[in-house]
Amino acid sequence: MAGPFGKRNGLAYGFLGLPLAFVALPLYVILPNYYAKTFGIPLATLGAILLGARLFDAFIDPLLGRLSDRLFARSAVSVLRAGLLAAVLLALGFALLFFPQVTAPGALVVWVSAMLMVTYAAYSFLSVSHQSWGAMLGGNEAERSRIVAWREALGLVGVVLASSTPVALGLPATTVIFFVALAIGWLAWTRAVPPAAKASSAVQTGAIWLPFKHSNFKRLLLVFMLNGIASAVPATLVLFFIQDRLQVPASMEPLFLGSYFLTAALSIPCWLAIVKRIGLAKAWLCGMALAVGVFAWATQVGAGQSTAFLVITSLSGVALGTDLALPGALLAGVIQGNGDSGKAEGAYFGWWNFAVKLNLALAAGLALPLLGLFGYSPGARSPEALNALVTAYCVLPCVLKLAAGGALYFLIIQPSSQPLQATA
Repeated sequence: MAGPFGKRNGLAYGFLGLPLAFVALPLYVILPNYYAKTFGIPLATLGAILLGARLFDAFIDPLLGRLSDRLFARSAVSVLRAGLLAAVLLALGFALLFFPQVTAPGALVVWVSAMLMVTYAAYSFLSVSHQSWGAMLGGNEAERSRIVAWREALGLVGVVLASSTPVALGLPATTVIFFVALAIGWLAWTRAVPPAAKASSAVQTGAIWLPFKHSNFKRLLLVFMLNGIASAVPATLVLFFIQDRLQVPASMEPLFLGSYFLTAALSIPCWLAIVKRIGLAKAWLCGMALAVGVFAWATQVGAGQSTAFLVITSLSGVALGTDLALPGALLAGVIQGNGDSGKAEGAYFGWWNFAVKLNLALAAGLALPLLGLFGYSPGARSPEALNALVTAYCVLPCVLKLAAGGALYFLIIQPSSQPLQATA
């Protein structure tokens, strides 16, 4: 693995992670705030739109994973060609989301719903195929985590860019930068180390439900979902927290978001070193514990305390490093242990991404309407409204992280006799 996955091939494979992450931040973090502030769409309506679009996105992921498996069975070139079409659709959908061609409130709701579905579908196909490509390269724990680290570290570079360019350069320039990065990412992918060819017969005998025949996958997926929604809730609410709880100038938003994702990127080599000493699962548990401590501290931050919140976002970024680099490597190990390498990576990552999207759907579809129900709306500064915001942004993620950590320990770490080996 060290030979074929040095710096050159790491960049070739991982660079597509940059534009995919670049577009993910505006879609998941900036879009709700943008439509609420710019077009005056109520939070409850936004929550319903995002819930519907993300549920659609979640439910098509397993089907896209199956499609990816079939394309891999033909050739890697077939995957790349389909990826080019998806990249074009992703670019168009992103541009039309942030530059809608309608202004009437009812038409705007229909427009954003349709564009979200197109954009999510294209994004999901690229993500599933790209993740499957990396998983098919195989390797031991350290090698698998290195492959994922290239993809996620470059993704974090994309996120840092996406967190700063809308404020610094504006949405038109942000869109152009995304187009260029996406084109470079696809071209780099065409030059990446190819995975081993799949056997067509092996793919045909697989099924979309194959991953759920294995208890090790179900255990890992449960942990991943609990942890994922714990991260998705504050990601959905962070701009509201900065604007109304901290009450700092909008010019500081890129600093907070940038520090979060930059420290996540910088922490990945440290986490990889920890993985070599204590393993993937225990290193992930350490990251969860750090996140709980940091969000507990965030409950004490008030108006104007920008320095304290900058430290909080930086430390939570360090915790994020484990969420990005380690679960995918654990999943690749599950696929290997179940004997499904080269057969059903798309099916596994399809369900994996289904879980990601379901978490995001629940975060937006539940957190935003509940905030409105308890008296919070953008710009609200009353004690009741801010208490609701703090509870949703800080306390709820802590509870969910603790549940995820408990599940990780009792379902994966404590059964120490090869807990991630194949089980039918």
